[in-house]
Amino acid sequence: MDQHLHHVEQHFTGSDFIRDVVIGMSDGLTVPFALAAGLSGAVDTTTLILTAGSAEIAAGSIAMGLGGYLAGKTDAEHYDSELAREKREVIELPEREEEEVAEIFREYGLEEAQIKSITETMKKNPEKWVDFMMKFELGLEKPEPTRARNSAITIAFSYIIGGIIPLFPYFIFKHPATALMVSVIVTLIALLIFGYIKGRFTGTSPIKSAFQTMITGGLAATVAFGLARILT
Repeated sequence: MDQHLHHVEQHFTGSDFIRDVVIGMSDGLTVPFALAAGLSGAVDTTTLILTAGSAEIAAGSIAMGLGGYLAGKTDAEHYDSELAREKREVIELPEREEEEVAEIFREYGLEEAQIKSITETMKKNPEKWVDFMMKFELGLEKPEPTRARNSAITIAFSYIIGGIIPLFPYFIFKHPATALMVSVIVTLIALLIFGYIKGRFTGTSPIKSAFQTMITGGLAATVAFGLARILT
């Protein structure tokens, strides 16, 4: 009995943060690796590879961070626009909004008397009514005020961290071919670990997530490597 009384449900609530980390880290592991791998067959020293790779990480992190910021701002602007429209419709078209509420609850099998009671209650609190319509009619949640900024920072730093990993062997080994071989191994291990951690946070199977991330990232890096070699 006590177990039931003290039961607390634990749900993952950091989906936005994890999504940004995944976006930044996966691109960071893939793109600089492809660039470095493509250059490895065209030059005899790692100096040029490190210079080009560092420049790519800097430019890529800024571009990815900007993309995250603009996406966050767009989400916020879209929410504000729809919120204003719902507020206007509740005042100007209350009968239609009542019917939309009723349709939502009919899908859950509620009886008409129950639905009537709910709609009458909502009409007494327009703010809650609008909030209900935003969530259940439009499927929109109010974005955090700092969402755009946090997304930009998270994606940019994740990209930098991911990009440093495949370039690290080029700091240690002076011969590009040796550095490339080590970079391939290090990058695949990093993808495996990253996928495992992602699985732990998102509640999916960590093992499945690890191999899925490694295979997907590995294929993406292979394709990017092939294109880089053709272009160089």
